[in-house]
Amino acid sequence: MSYPNTPRDPAHADMPAVSPLDVPVSGDAQQPQQARRRISPKSPRQALQPEAAPPPPPRSQKAKHPLVVALNFVLMIVVLAVLAIGGAFYLGNGYFTRPGPLAEPTSIVVARGADLGTIASQLQRQNVIDGELVFTTAARLRRDEDRLKAGEYLFQPGVSMEGVLDDLITGRSVLHAITLPEGLTSEKIVERLRADPTLTGDIAAVPPEGSLMPDTYKFTRGATRQQMLDEMRQAQARIVAETWARRDPDLPVETPEEFVTLASIVEKETGRADERPRVAAVFINRLRDGMRLQSDPTVIYGIFGGAGKPPERAIFRSDLEKVTPYNTYQIAGLPPAPIANPGRAALEAVANPSRTSELYFVADGTGGHAFATTLDDHNRNVARWREIEAARESEAEAAGEAAPAADEGTQELGADALAEEEPGEEAPTDEAPFGEAPAET
Repeated sequence: MSYPNTPRDPAHADMPAVSPLDVPVSGDAQQPQQARRRISPKSPRQALQPEAAPPPPPRSQKAKHPLVVALNFVLMIVVLAVLAIGGAFYLGNGYFTRPGPLAEPTSIVVARGADLGTIASQLQRQNVIDGELVFTTAARLRRDEDRLKAGEYLFQPGVSMEGVLDDLITGRSVLHAITLPEGLTSEKIVERLRADPTLTGDIAAVPPEGSLMPDTYKFTRGATRQQMLDEMRQAQARIVAETWARRDPDLPVETPEEFVTLASIVEKETGRADERPRVAAVFINRLRDGMRLQSDPTVIYGIFGGAGKPPERAIFRSDLEKVTPYNTYQIAGLPPAPIANPGRAALEAVANPSRTSELYFVADGTGGHAFATTLDDHNRNVARWREIEAARESEAEAAGEAAPAADEGTQELGADALAEEEPGEEAPTDEAPFGEAPAET
């Protein structure tokens, strides 16, 4: 078979130089002949086989630069660090805010001057927190390390570390309270302060009588006793100034000191709030009329002072005749100083007493007093009180018990509750005491 116009390979004269598949079967003879790729048919199995991926493009010469490599390494480290810090913060915050291990209310005393590490260790030892490192780290990140306050704290069960830290920052420490009743002497108040174990320090001297304001005072553990006294003196000065400024202008007292002295007598004569203005009016009326006050608490204070009467010590009629600077059975007008520390109510009662002309009062057997304007009315009130006393004594004897104490309406003692007079002693005869009928003359 011959192929016209087909060049032959000199080395192989019997074979054409180009395969018939590579020669166009038609077309302009003058167009250049183009070689075509030989197509090798594949079997079905070969067609299903995956072809090899093309090789990657050659690496840029710029990417091989040492500076680029170093920057890539640094960037990778930064990304990993950010991820690690973010993860740690997320886990730590969850640990910081979750309920803690405390199972029951626990009181912790944070000493003054304790640092963050010491406080965290103390909290972990007492099972308030279970992550000392998380606690200290959170405090430093929040810049609260130097804001923790000393004091006594009561932590509730399940409190989180966040709650503990907030309490320490705000100083929500446990508040203790001490109640000092009206009518206590300054010496008795000092005794109570010294007996309180949550207070610290000592008291150098007993304050002047009447210079302290009885009340309930709150304090934190570690407060000093002197601080409590200072607070009471400041309160007394403030309240006396307020009540003195609002006083009745016709009061027969000229100075705040006399005002406090009279209030202390009213305080010791009655413990009933509704009677204080009326009792104050009785004493004010007697001062205006030039009568002696004849107040039994002044007799007791003149004998025993701020220490008070011993419980086993009876008061006799002869005590009324003992001359002391405070015995208002023997002196005219007011004593030289208060006989106790009056409260606000007694001061208010003296500043604005009841509008009455009454001059006498005696216990009525109900915890209060019976008031009278004339001596005759007062004597009848005294007689009724003696009947009540006699009936109580008879009931007590029948029951085989001791005779009842003086009526509760007289805080210390009324003249009506005097013990049997000592041999040879007589009751005063110049004026009738509040609780006694006038002596026969």
